[in-house]
Amino acid sequence: MEAAKFATHWLPFCRKNNVVDRSPESYFARNNSPNFEAEKMIKTMYDNMKIKVDNVVERGKVGDEYMTGEEELRAFNKWTEGFTRQDHPTVIQVLLENRKDKDITGHLMPNLIYVSRQKSRISPHHFKAGALNALLRVSATMTNAPIILTLDCDMYSNDPRTPLRVLCYLLNSSSTSTQAQLDRSTEVGYIQFPQHFHGINKNDTYACEYKRLFQINSVGFDGLAGPNHVGTGCFFCRRAFFGGPSTFVPPEIPELGPFHVVDKPIRSQPILELAHVVASCNYENQTKWGFEIGVRYGSLVEDYFTGYRLHCEGWKSIFCSPKGAAFLGDAPITLVDVLNQQKRWSIGLLDVVFSKFSQVTFGIRSIGLLMAIAYAQVGFWSFWSIPITMYAFLPQLALLKGISIFPSIKLEWRMCSRNRVFLIFIDFYLFDIFKVKNMLQVSESWFLLYMFLFLGAYLQDLLDFLFYGGTVQRWWSDQRMWNIRGLTCYLFGFVEFFLKSVGIPTQGFNVTSKVLDDEQSKRYMQGFFEFGVPSPMFVPLTTAAFVNLVSFVWGLVWIFRGSKVEVEGLFVQIFLAGFGVVNSWPIYEGVVWRRDKGKLHIRTTMISTFLASLLVAAASFAAS
Repeated sequence: MEAAKFATHWLPFCRKNNVVDRSPESYFARNNSPNFEAEKMIKTMYDNMKIKVDNVVERGKVGDEYMTGEEELRAFNKWTEGFTRQDHPTVIQVLLENRKDKDITGHLMPNLIYVSRQKSRISPHHFKAGALNALLRVSATMTNAPIILTLDCDMYSNDPRTPLRVLCYLLNSSSTSTQAQLDRSTEVGYIQFPQHFHGINKNDTYACEYKRLFQINSVGFDGLAGPNHVGTGCFFCRRAFFGGPSTFVPPEIPELGPFHVVDKPIRSQPILELAHVVASCNYENQTKWGFEIGVRYGSLVEDYFTGYRLHCEGWKSIFCSPKGAAFLGDAPITLVDVLNQQKRWSIGLLDVVFSKFSQVTFGIRSIGLLMAIAYAQVGFWSFWSIPITMYAFLPQLALLKGISIFPSIKLEWRMCSRNRVFLIFIDFYLFDIFKVKNMLQVSESWFLLYMFLFLGAYLQDLLDFLFYGGTVQRWWSDQRMWNIRGLTCYLFGFVEFFLKSVGIPTQGFNVTSKVLDDEQSKRYMQGFFEFGVPSPMFVPLTTAAFVNLVSFVWGLVWIFRGSKVEVEGLFVQIFLAGFGVVNSWPIYEGVVWRRDKGKLHIRTTMISTFLASLLVAAASFAAS
């Protein structure tokens, strides 16, 4: 209600002063010192509104002093003593009505309706997917607008012209349009904008930009049937939720259909009564909601699954990536939040992979091989935990045993009176350092292939990243987090999914992070990893860091011993251990040097040290 009141002043201010950033919090954060009288007044009004809201949140209830009208009194009386987040009745409150509410300049305001669907502890609510379906039904009874924007609560509009861009795609009926363009416009189910975030530090420590997922991959998808839905920043055609372009699936009552025309005011009694009915927790029983119509159930990643199902039904999508971000949102700034989010995504993706709608079976039949592969490369994320975990431990433990598991190389070097140096050459001399000439001859042709694939993959990944506006520092953070995810959230998501599949409870894997504070934000902006809590996911990560460090040091011992035969077979493993050490540097910082609250928890350090010692001891014992 306070936001609705403030909006009657804020929107005219934005129109008059050509304010593109429509989030007042973001606007005033960038303009700390108001430049003119109107700006000072609107900032004072906004600060007063925040104080009121903060006071109510702190007290846990709305005081009588804030209920200045009969409408407000009726609205807040719905919050009774038995009202909880898990068990409460439907609450629908019209805050602004387009037909009569105006701003301070006389312009009509848009409709603004608060909706809280009914919840019960004994009825499944299907998380975000269930909430979206409730909103679909309530909005159908009240306005039934043909275009729907889905936006996460932490995102805001960064460009008020975004709806106009969408209409250019959905209303492509100009005289110059080709028949193919007209046909595709009738098959467009949604327009997806890339996710962009503000507040990410210079090097994007946790790779929260997700450049590959939200930007690079989406361009590839757009060359086929269109991008996958990423949960926010997406404009849907309401018709797309009711079957394919040529196969309409009607809802249980005509008032919820995409072609129904609402001819009554949104505050009228029949409209509000029906809205409350379709928002009840048992309304979906014995209906097609979540299975054939609406946002689809069956996966924790309802956005991925819904976009995938819409493509399978024949809808197309369009990737719209304007130069300026259409929407901006917040990114997590602690490692445990990032990993928990990714673990949830991993479990949800596996829900799809092992369902009857699997990309490798149902997907290939419905959307073709290329589009199915595009969806599958995301769906099988968790499987990366297998090779990443193997590469994080097996070559290093084999190095401790002196066992070569990769193609060997033949090294030749000469001694210098002061230094013993060897430099790598592939079939020819490259350079001369300290006047020591060294040459590498490949004793196994597979070594060249291995190095070509390793370096080629990293180079291609770097070029993609730079081409789409990334930096080398952010690319390094991205590849480091890819390795970290393989040892943490991908691995735990993989294990948790299969434990859940056989009926074993997995609540112990979930860790609740601490509330963010100014110190955490400061450390994040300085580029430090925020460990803090003793998450189980940190244990394999820290254990791998310790094992790689011991193995790398042991590899250097092999080298400086001067045993040519041993170095020839173990060079690749020494290189991998060194690569692991470089990527693990934030972990060593968190264990040894840091003294702040974001350092690695002592419990995690002790458990990881014990496990790493066991692995090293086992390798040494097996070697003897």
